Formats: sequence, C-alpha cells, structure tokens
Amino acid sequence: MGKPRIPQATTKRLPLYYRFLRNYADAGVQRISSSELSEAMKIDAATIRRDFSHFGALGRKGYGYDVDSLLQFFRETLDQDEGANVALIGVGSLGNAFLKYNFQKIHNTKIVVAFDPKAPYEGEERNHIPIFPPDRLEEKIQELGIEMVILTVPKRVAQELTDRLAKTGVKGILNFTPERLAVPDTIRIQSIDLSGELQTLIYLIKNDVKDSQIK
Repeated sequence: MGKPRIPQATTKRLPLYYRFLRNYADAGVQRISSSELSEAMKIDAATIRRDFSHFGALGRKGYGYDVDSLLQFFRETLDQDEGANVALIGVGSLGNAFLKYNFQKIHNTKIVVAFDPKAPYEGEERNHIPIFPPDRLEEKIQELGIEMVILTVPKRVAQELTDRLAKTGVKGILNFTPERLAVPDTIRIQSIDLSGELQTLIYLIKNDVKDSQIK
C-alpha cells in the first residue's frame, strides 16, 4: 500500500508548521497544544488537528504535542536534513532577489547555479553563485545533478525552456511566469502568479473577505 494522499492545502501548510515549531524549540518550549499553535499561527485549531491526523498520532490527548518530536517529524517529512541543490533560470529583478536570499532559512537547500542570456559563455559569479548562458543549461544541470529549478523568465520563452528541462531529469519547477506550462508526468510544477495573487488580495480587501473563509 502506498503513502496516504495528503490534501494540497495541508501540504502548503507544512513549511509553516515547521517554521513555527522551530521558533518554539529555539525558545525552549517543550510542549504545545493545538489551541496555542492556532493562536500563534492564526489557523483554526481544528484545521491543525486535521492536518496532523493525516500523519498518524503525533500528539497525546490531554498532553498536546512534544515540540522536539514534532519538529523532528516535520524536518524528516520536508527532507530538511537531505536538502537540495536548485538552479535559477532568469536573473532579472526577481532572479537577483533569489540570488541574494538563496533560501538562507531552509537547511541544506540552496541555489548552486543560475542561467541568464547576458552571462558570458565561461560564466560569471554573483553572490558566490556561477551564472552561465542558457546554451549551457543541459550541461550544467546534469553535471551538478540538479532536480529542482526556479523559473523567472519572460513568458515567451517559458515553455521552450521547460521542454528542455524535461529532457534533463529535473523533477520539479517553481514557475514564476504567467505561462501555464505543459510538463510530463515525471515533473512536478508549482506556479506562483504574483499578479494573480495581488488581484486576489485586492478583491479580499474590497470585499472584506476574511482569510479564514477561503481556507
């Protein structure tokens, strides 16, 4: 029997749980209840308990949750100990922000190579990260064993680059372009449409829709 299917909404909250639990652990907190976690995270306690129930008995009735044990569980679930090497394609304004940030708060996950049309063939370094032209995409991704890519390129070239990535063994793409990318079943894609998110926020503000109503 395979692993139980976890709802996408729950999956998106897992990094948030990990971050809050790490803060509690750093503060020396040993035990926490779903109500306390709910108050800190502004997520309904019933939602937290339901999310946790997908992974079995993580707490004890009348006791709550052991912070260190729960933190270790989410660290393993999110593969925080294993980490990952990431490639960035597109070093414009958003891409540069990624190079500067480089997932400093995510253990063992980092951008190790970037690609941009303005980079020289032999490469150049920015924020200690080598940048090469797209002509060397396949070569460097295979050389470095890259499995995840961040895509911050113009819409007109997004699908073409994705087609090339599909032939390299890449397993996941974080897509910041507005293009709806077609990918084979072997690739997971997570699209973040900043314009769409902003439009949603504007709608919520104008209609005074509470965040809890749309979760």
